[in-house]
Amino acid sequence: MTETPDTPAPRRRGRPARAAADGGPGARERIVAAARAEFAEHGYDKASIRGIARGAGVDPALVHHYFGPKEQVFAAAVEVVAAPVLEAPDIVLAGGRDEVGERLTRFFLGVWDNPVSRAPLLAVVRSAIANETAAAIFRDLLSTRLMARIADGLDIPDARLRAELAASQLVGAALLRYVIRIEPLASADVEQVVAMLAPAVQRHLTGE
Repeated sequence: MTETPDTPAPRRRGRPARAAADGGPGARERIVAAARAEFAEHGYDKASIRGIARGAGVDPALVHHYFGPKEQVFAAAVEVVAAPVLEAPDIVLAGGRDEVGERLTRFFLGVWDNPVSRAPLLAVVRSAIANETAAAIFRDLLSTRLMARIADGLDIPDARLRAELAASQLVGAALLRYVIRIEPLASADVEQVVAMLAPAVQRHLTGE
């Protein structure tokens, strides 16, 4: 029996068709931006490749074509946070030890206040609470790349523990200010927050 004209052609597997693979100018950048928004709003577990593709205006196959599975899309979406984190220890340790708490607090809140890095940070934090893949990325950024390097630069006993206690102050403040948005902290002037939070961070890092 011959195939009728209305019989659908068998679905092809593998790479997306050329039109889908092209995706138009800036497709890769649109996918990354849409992924940041999707992960920041829904967290890792509830975010979907379809939602990311819809936000970028592309076929879901194109997301897989560029990035592979969801964990690799997530890594690409939050990669922009890594650059300032890598620079931070040199900035924080550049001056005298008496101001290290203020410099660290100012840097940390500055990254959160920056619209470019805020969305990927929201994606990381909201996802890390419930997902181990995201939690591992957050641990690497906060503990290995930031606080461990600062601890290594401080000639004090229990430097790693002190650094992680300081991080607990900063992460807690960031959660309340930027994620949960509790008032009046959420809308307080950043300089006021730095002035009130930095002494606690300083005490954890260098206090008796």
